[in-house]
Amino acid sequence: MLDLSHVRSCFPALSDEWALFDNAGGTVPLGAVVDRVATYMRECMVQVGASYAQSARAQAAVQAGHRAAEELMNAEEGEVVLGPSSTVLAGLIANGLRATWEEGDEIVVTDLDHEANVGAWRRLEETGIVVREWRFREDDMALHLEDLEPLLGPRTRLVAFTHCSNLVGRHHDARAICDRIREAGALSCVDGVAHVPHRRVDAKALRCDLYLASLYKICGPHVGVLYGRREVLERARSQNHFFVPEDAVPYKLEPGNVTHELVAALPAIPEYLRELDRAHGGEGTLDGAFARIEEHEAALSAPLLEFLESRSAVTLLGPGMGPDRAPTISFVVEGRASNELPPLLDAERIAIRYGHFYAYRLVERMGLMERDGVVRVSMAHYNAPDEVARLIAALDAVI
Repeated sequence: MLDLSHVRSCFPALSDEWALFDNAGGTVPLGAVVDRVATYMRECMVQVGASYAQSARAQAAVQAGHRAAEELMNAEEGEVVLGPSSTVLAGLIANGLRATWEEGDEIVVTDLDHEANVGAWRRLEETGIVVREWRFREDDMALHLEDLEPLLGPRTRLVAFTHCSNLVGRHHDARAICDRIREAGALSCVDGVAHVPHRRVDAKALRCDLYLASLYKICGPHVGVLYGRREVLERARSQNHFFVPEDAVPYKLEPGNVTHELVAALPAIPEYLRELDRAHGGEGTLDGAFARIEEHEAALSAPLLEFLESRSAVTLLGPGMGPDRAPTISFVVEGRASNELPPLLDAERIAIRYGHFYAYRLVERMGLMERDGVVRVSMAHYNAPDEVARLIAALDAVI
């Protein structure tokens, strides 16, 4: 288990009063992130790209933010686009690539993803692109490669799928899926928003073409990140001003530029992760940090999953405890609307949530809209075993 006295000291928004289990929507930020935002705004809130010293310092801070995001994705310089959210970035790259495709070309999307990695591609139907749907299986709520096969054809240009559903909490074998998509001659776009807080991401090892993540769900500021193989980013048409050249990657996909003070804070994330590994006897690597995070979060998830599976009135969405399970746990209770439960736990200072969580098509297909979606408990590595015990006791009293 992690040394939580060390971990929690890095997050000033945490307190002993509230147990926060709404982390899949966004974690609380590192204190170092808050400090870097404030420092930039106090000392460097000027235009970048000028010759005077203050502008040069601002430019260096923003560039360091890009480098930090590249490190988190294991990307080469220039292979990461930053923006306000994954939803915005998905829309930008979808429009950028559409200009390279012809009417009648095909895209495959799933009914399991967050809408960010569905809507941007489905909207291209209005321009003559054919959209096909890769449906999850209801018995295990997972995507299966054999179900993708009949959807692939000579005009398939891209397949968009989730690395880990933000509602079901199952990690997919993204490398195997990306390999099959590449064999078919298409591009892959992976939604990693619900995966990145819990597992190390290596975009090169995944052999994906595009990868979306949200750094505010990994203890950072409200910044989204899009990894793209440089050849793919260069191929996409500019979404910036008309005079921005097509080889200006990533700037041509960052219209209006990035939010400087937020991007300047991004180096605090890999710095924290390296220190987390060192503080637990490691060599200060991101791989080491995420191995420790995974182990800790599995220990947090196990008793909650065991409790939920023991209650006959509860239907758990997604897998039980196992290596593919993220600490994002959704369920419904027989005879209860999902909106009933979170307010009951508010009185115990336990924060959970209900709804469709933008996995609208999944919830609709499962017939859960009339029950106000699902109840979701989403943990982060700063959560503690005693918080989980409080959660289980509170749920036991109200289910």
